[in-house]
Amino acid sequence: MRSVRARAALGATLVVAVALIGAGLAVLLVLRANLIDQADLQAEVAAREVAGALATGTPYEDVELDDDEDHPVQVTDEEDRVVLVSKDLRAVTGTGATGVTPVPSASAGATPAPDDDDDGDDDDQDDDRSRPGRGEVSSDDPDFSDGTATVDRTTADYRFAAVEATTPDGVTLTVYAGAPLAAEQEAVNTVRGAMLTGLPVLLVVVAGVTWLVTRRALRPVEGIRQEMAAITASEDLARRVPEPDSRDEIAALARTTNETLTVLEASVERQRRFVADASHELRSPIASLRTQLEVAEAHPELLDLPGAVADTVRLQVLAADLLLLARLDAGEKPGGGTVELGALVREEVSQRTRDRIAVAVEVPEGGAFEVNGSRGQLSRVIGNLLDNAQRHAEGRVAVSVAADGRGVRVEVRDDGAGVPEDERERIFERFVRLDDARSRDDGGAGLGLAIARDVAARHGGTLTVHRADEGGAAFRLWLPRPA
Repeated sequence: MRSVRARAALGATLVVAVALIGAGLAVLLVLRANLIDQADLQAEVAAREVAGALATGTPYEDVELDDDEDHPVQVTDEEDRVVLVSKDLRAVTGTGATGVTPVPSASAGATPAPDDDDDGDDDDQDDDRSRPGRGEVSSDDPDFSDGTATVDRTTADYRFAAVEATTPDGVTLTVYAGAPLAAEQEAVNTVRGAMLTGLPVLLVVVAGVTWLVTRRALRPVEGIRQEMAAITASEDLARRVPEPDSRDEIAALARTTNETLTVLEASVERQRRFVADASHELRSPIASLRTQLEVAEAHPELLDLPGAVADTVRLQVLAADLLLLARLDAGEKPGGGTVELGALVREEVSQRTRDRIAVAVEVPEGGAFEVNGSRGQLSRVIGNLLDNAQRHAEGRVAVSVAADGRGVRVEVRDDGAGVPEDERERIFERFVRLDDARSRDDGGAGLGLAIARDVAARHGGTLTVHRADEGGAAFRLWLPRPA
């Protein structure tokens, strides 16, 4: 019961069982109602035939009755006394009286006692008005009831119809004629037996078919599961799960799984390269610093203190960059504060008064260039872009801030050699240096632009590189305005 196949088979079987039981009950009820209607009609016809004979003044002993077993008849007078019964009727229930022996009473041809209008009350007058007239049979719908009758020692269930008739002498009689219910009971029992016999077989068929169909439909899922288990065991993210040729949900699941594996493989590979490159970048300043300290320990007079400080600062900057990248990879969200980019650019440029190349600032006065985000991270982006421009410029670096559609654009330009068009995406990768001839001390670790793009993306913006009017590179940072 823990498998999808078993639950699907059980669910389908239960649904079909409930539907079939409901439909079967409805069929039985409709069938029984139709058969009872037929019995009512037969009983009514038999009762009206007898009532018609009595209404014409036929004496009781001369009334012709149908076959006793098919339509047993009992006739009662106004005082519920039995005046006429079928010949072989031995017992009866469900009629106006339980007696089966006629008692002396006014016959169909007798003269009735005169009515005493003065002594009769209103109820009697109402009853007289509701009865059929002399020599007439009631045209109202008869009353029907269920009962039993014993005819010639055979007891069976019957449906009785009660029809009133008034003789020419003014005697009102009630004729009870029955129609057998044996056929109805037999038909209902036959249908019920067929349903009870066929229902288990049909449910077994439904359960089996559902099991087989579900098993076939879920076969690709088992293949996906086995391949995922193999990938987990082998830790080989280059493998992919099989994709079925169908265009159903399982095929979509397989494609999505493979897309997830592709992204996961790229992420793991990126992390491996990151760890390897970080280890390589950390090895050089640590080794250099250790060498200087060991030389200073053996020969204090040869200590290169400025060089040791420079290596320590480089190591500190590299560690800070690696820590920021780790936080970004972990999905760290930028702060929800508001940053004014114009003021942030002026502040960042004001701290670079001792740089070899001055930075020209182009920020319109009175402009509002607010964006949402982390002030520290955005300051890091602008600082990295300025560091990169000053490193490659010949003699001019400029930074401008302007509104751009629904956002704010910060552009940093230089007059250096620029970035080749085929390298304009590669420079944003981690630990990438296009100027390999430069020393690591001058060229940095190749993390500044990668950090800048990652931070821009986390803030919902973009960072691209183009050719500047001055001939060098133009880095354009675009960030959305607050909603």
